[in-house]
Amino acid sequence: MKNGNNDEQIFVTTPLLPSIADLQPYLEDIWKRKWITNNGHYHAELEKALSEYLGVPYLSLFTNGTLPLITALQALNVTGEVITTPFSFVATSHAIWWNRLTPVFVDIDPETGDLDPDKIEAAITDKTSAIMPVHVYGNPCDSERIRRIADAHGLKVIYDAAHAFGVRVNGSSVLLEGDMATLSFHATKTYNTIEGGALVCRDAETKRRIDRIKDFGIDSETSVIEPGINGKFDEVRAAYGLLNLKGIDAAIAHRKGVAQKYRAALSGVPGITLFRERKDVTYNYSYFPIFVDGDAYGTTRDGLYEALKAKGIFARRYFYPLISEFSTYRGLQSADPAHLPIASRMSAQVLCLPIHHQISEADIDRILSVVISK
Repeated sequence: MKNGNNDEQIFVTTPLLPSIADLQPYLEDIWKRKWITNNGHYHAELEKALSEYLGVPYLSLFTNGTLPLITALQALNVTGEVITTPFSFVATSHAIWWNRLTPVFVDIDPETGDLDPDKIEAAITDKTSAIMPVHVYGNPCDSERIRRIADAHGLKVIYDAAHAFGVRVNGSSVLLEGDMATLSFHATKTYNTIEGGALVCRDAETKRRIDRIKDFGIDSETSVIEPGINGKFDEVRAAYGLLNLKGIDAAIAHRKGVAQKYRAALSGVPGITLFRERKDVTYNYSYFPIFVDGDAYGTTRDGLYEALKAKGIFARRYFYPLISEFSTYRGLQSADPAHLPIASRMSAQVLCLPIHHQISEADIDRILSVVISK
């Protein structure tokens, strides 16, 4: 196939997921070692391999992608209020809530879906101690402006980079921005360890504290020096992660081909809008969101969602509803829809089309036939 720029793009046809046969030698070795969790051999190998692949100095593995968010707030001693986005998965604000902090929602940038720097400064109060932006769908935040705002007000910055595995701007990893960045390795992500996650930090001492927090606060065999949690990562998933890492470049290339075909077919459809791709960004193609203007398109986003479902095609209204609309958060002053017009509109219009490692050209053609024909 060819994309809209007439660049050749060939779909990957080799297997992109580990097989049972691939995993078998690892499982046998784990069994021989009789060390299946608590910082085992493959755990150490995966932390090293991921740090090298992602180009980050220090990385700590966790058993899921939510615990790194919770731990980052603990490790940075965040207090009071945390400015964040309503256009994300609930784990972002739940991590704030679990730390007995108050999320403060601000509106998003219509060009990226990310936190809008123009809205951040007005939300800062004497209780604000941190900003938690999200690289939504792997679209990089305006980290330079966020850093300037944070520095001017003495705020910490923790990036929820759950969607941004391998994403780079001008060759530099987005995980290097802010004080810390978190990753999710859930099975739906571009890179996964079935369940899992990671926390990226800048120095060895901070990593030691993170690793202590995720292991109950244990400092030595007889010493527990702070309240911690159990966020440890087991050897079986570490082995699976090492296998997945071997195929990640081919997987991203395949997903890029899928995105190019979607983009070429949908760019001229009335009522359908897409995010602009930046030439300075290396994407991972974790999602392919479209935005449906019901008046121009002829049916609503939900109408298209149901039409696809009727054909056995399961798209995702992601993120809908907004976090700020859930019962836990809707009573917050910052959750008022009047303050979040862009996020409210995008949440009402967004639909993420299927994209994964093994989707075929025939699958894509079937999906596009429904979207284009309504």
